[in-house]
Amino acid sequence: MPMKDDMDKLEKIFVVGHKGMVGSAIVRKLQEQGYRDIIVKSHAECDLTKPSNVDKVFSYELPQCVFLAAAKVGGIHANDNYPADFIYQNLAIQTNVIDACYRYKVKKLLFLGSSCIYPRNCKQPIKEDYLLTGALESTNQWYAVAKIAGIKMCQAYNKQYGTSFVPVMPTNLYGEKDNYSLENSHVLPAMIRKFHEAKIEKKDNVMLWGTGRVFREFLHVDDLAEACIFLMNNYSDSEIINIGTGKDITIYALSQIIKKIVGYKGVLAWDVLRLEGTPRKLLDVSKIKGLGWKYKIELEHGIEKTYKNFLKELKEGNIKL
Repeated sequence: MPMKDDMDKLEKIFVVGHKGMVGSAIVRKLQEQGYRDIIVKSHAECDLTKPSNVDKVFSYELPQCVFLAAAKVGGIHANDNYPADFIYQNLAIQTNVIDACYRYKVKKLLFLGSSCIYPRNCKQPIKEDYLLTGALESTNQWYAVAKIAGIKMCQAYNKQYGTSFVPVMPTNLYGEKDNYSLENSHVLPAMIRKFHEAKIEKKDNVMLWGTGRVFREFLHVDDLAEACIFLMNNYSDSEIINIGTGKDITIYALSQIIKKIVGYKGVLAWDVLRLEGTPRKLLDVSKIKGLGWKYKIELEHGIEKTYKNFLKELKEGNIKL
């Protein structure tokens, strides 16, 4: 059942993974909304794959609410080339943090899954109860298995111990502090970098992966952060809940938007032999809309914001081309 005002403005809130795109957005939104006691720990301060490190932080800080945004993430190339890293690191992080939340009596935990862990050939739009109803997408199966285990661990602790651990399922994300590596990033930031480099280097053409025909849904990370805080205050069920826009776009159409915003004038070519993942991945967001939340940032505006931030990070030396 929904619970109102679940986070007090003065309570200790631990954002696990605060340096990543999702975690940093959650910290920004919490600060904007007046939450005052936000706990953050760098990897140097707490390696989340080590149980003793996690235990030390929880025993000292005793947070009341936790956002678990830390994860090993990446695009198709990264998932396909580092399967052991993806399954081990995600399982270790989740296991240590979720169990610490139980042992140190955290009032509420929000655990972030991902829409890419739904079955490859899901009926569209994807409802929450479609999880585990079919085969996974092979290119990210190790990440998916780990994240599904995290969801089930939250549900198991709720069932056995009466905890309030909420698993949420965001769609594809983009925005400030994204990863722009050409090898390991997701499709949208990879396109931003490719088009920007091609513009600067005056290249006649840019090669993109796949056919451009697959569909994807994109949510700006600032909208996700608002949704996470909203759910922390308004949702306490064990069942997963989707977070997205409820609208999708082909990768080809996405490329045209990014090309225009970046200002690249050349020709696009498509490497059709490259992997491109699940054919379509559109979330059914009726559940979260029924609670009263809806996204605000439209895709083109969000990409404009993201590109401006990319240029700023590039100028400050935080992104290396």
